Amino acid sequence: MPTPRTDTAHTGPVPGSDEAEAALVEHYPRLVRLAYLTLPPALGRHRRVLAAHRAVQRALPRAHSSAPGVTVGRERAYAWVRADVLRASLARERRSLRDGALRAVGGGLPFVAGLRLFPRAGGRDELRLDQALSTLDAAARAALALRVLEELPPSAVLSLLTEAGAAAPDEAVRAADRLAAEQEGRAEELLGTGEFDPCTVQTRPTDLLRRRQRRRLASTALAFAALGVVVAAALSDSAGPDPAVVAAGPAGNAASGALDPRQVLRAPAGAWSHSSRVDFTVWPARGARVRDTALIGRALAAWGTAPGGGQGRLAVSATPGTDAAPPQRPPQLLYAANAGQAAVVLLFDGSRVARYAESVAAPGGAAALDVSRADDGDVTTAAALVVSRTADSVRYLLAPWVTETTSRDLLRPDTPARTVNVAPDGVTGPVAAPAAGASCGSWPALQLRSSPKIVEKHAFLVTDLGDLSPVHLTYTPPPGRGAPARPPREATSGPALVSWARTACSLPDLRGAGARSVNNWAFAQQNLPEHGGRATWVCSRADTWSGPGRVLVQFQQPAPSPASPGTFVAKAENTALCSRFGQHVMAGTRWRSPAGHWYLLAAGSRAVTSITATGGVRAGAKAATLAVRAPRTGTVDLSARLASGGRLQGVASVESVP
Repeated sequence: MPTPRTDTAHTGPVPGSDEAEAALVEHYPRLVRLAYLTLPPALGRHRRVLAAHRAVQRALPRAHSSAPGVTVGRERAYAWVRADVLRASLARERRSLRDGALRAVGGGLPFVAGLRLFPRAGGRDELRLDQALSTLDAAARAALALRVLEELPPSAVLSLLTEAGAAAPDEAVRAADRLAAEQEGRAEELLGTGEFDPCTVQTRPTDLLRRRQRRRLASTALAFAALGVVVAAALSDSAGPDPAVVAAGPAGNAASGALDPRQVLRAPAGAWSHSSRVDFTVWPARGARVRDTALIGRALAAWGTAPGGGQGRLAVSATPGTDAAPPQRPPQLLYAANAGQAAVVLLFDGSRVARYAESVAAPGGAAALDVSRADDGDVTTAAALVVSRTADSVRYLLAPWVTETTSRDLLRPDTPARTVNVAPDGVTGPVAAPAAGASCGSWPALQLRSSPKIVEKHAFLVTDLGDLSPVHLTYTPPPGRGAPARPPREATSGPALVSWARTACSLPDLRGAGARSVNNWAFAQQNLPEHGGRATWVCSRADTWSGPGRVLVQFQQPAPSPASPGTFVAKAENTALCSRFGQHVMAGTRWRSPAGHWYLLAAGSRAVTSITATGGVRAGAKAATLAVRAPRTGTVDLSARLASGGRLQGVASVESVP
């Protein structure tokens, strides 16, 4: 048996060639993923994929190169190969991009000519993690992969990074652990997706139009030279600067390939019917101008200049919490066509929707670009996009899974919904828009029904609040005796429509706020003193695409009209109240009985067992509701005790009723 030897990058003996090869083959996808995560994102996805495969495949020649090695066992052999892959990947970061480009993918296998390789695109969470990884150095990225995917303890990761030549392994492990903690327990799930899998890739050709033009221009005598040009172009794709990391003009951070109209993504027409994801990613490209590369190119160019506020006659707007920066990868084309006097293009980059509009009569002239968050959509929040809007109407592009489209007035819950005409390309006729002024005589909403291929007998409501995506309206009924907590449901039932009839006039406060959904939760019902009837307490929660939520608590006493608005008694911003992360709520108000007596009223959600009032009124009740005679004015603080023993403060202090 040969004498064991060590390598500068390893503390253990070098395995025999057979063991090293067996470890590499058995764990090849695992090793390539480790290399891919460690390699610098600046390489671009194509060269990074090739570099990851090459780092793993070159571990074998080094295992064969010197002494024959020793028998170390499969686990030790894998550890040796893993350390070698790690050393090579970290070394790549230490070399400059220019000096290391050829060594990263050239000079040996694997080699790809005429094609570009991309891992499968993930969703919103994968994109966020990818962006976060790009801010870390190679050692921290490697530490995250070793901690999460390899499940190594910090001490083992420190040892591996030190042996591989990392400059600050301690800080790398700390940075990796911080990023893993930010993923809320999903780090392993996200790193294991196709977004970070260089073994499952999509292919796309290089610049076919340019190559075809060269072939047409080449004469018979220069045919061989023309072939050389094609090969050279392919070589430049694998060894030269990656278009995915070249800045595009004034934007400074746009990927040039992302702004090429020939590279926009197009989902197959029937993808939605057999996909596990039902969102914008499965919308097909629709409209009469989906092949108009000039129009699509102008839309992409406008997005490329958006961070600077546009240039010349381009007007740019973005909903709150939305970054208007150019896409970092080719976006998906959703729509391109004329809509009235405007040519409209809708694009989706995985987390945002962009709407570009220019005059049909003056292409390339004055134009507008609107950008809005649209990540993590579903069958309801990705059901429609605004194509055009006037002062009194809206036209929508509907999702391919929408099979029935009607409109209704939320302030008239007993009035049947009316059919809306939909063109073959999925664009609706004009739908009445909510009035922009202070008046609230009606509130139009769309009632859509999804295909039974997605959900059986599923209808839902959306309404326009001035953004690109209409807002999804839902309803949570009052708690039942002994029943478990109820999740939000579609606002199409009789009680839901009645609830929204009394709440709809509060929606104007959300115009242009980037709202994604609004839920009316009837969290309590209360019998009013002096035979005043039965009141309902409603928490209206608006969730935005960017995350923060807003809460309005409404007191709805018996009213002569089903559309009589309730009294808003409390408000909270940037809160988890009335969501699945804030399932307990309590609020109060003053109320005047039919006999003219003033009362302090309070009510809490299902887990509230007692309510206490202090300040201007001192009272208590061992129940989920409180009603006590009280002065009309004065500050009162409310608190409650939960069934779990915890304490709950009122949404806001009760002061007075106008």
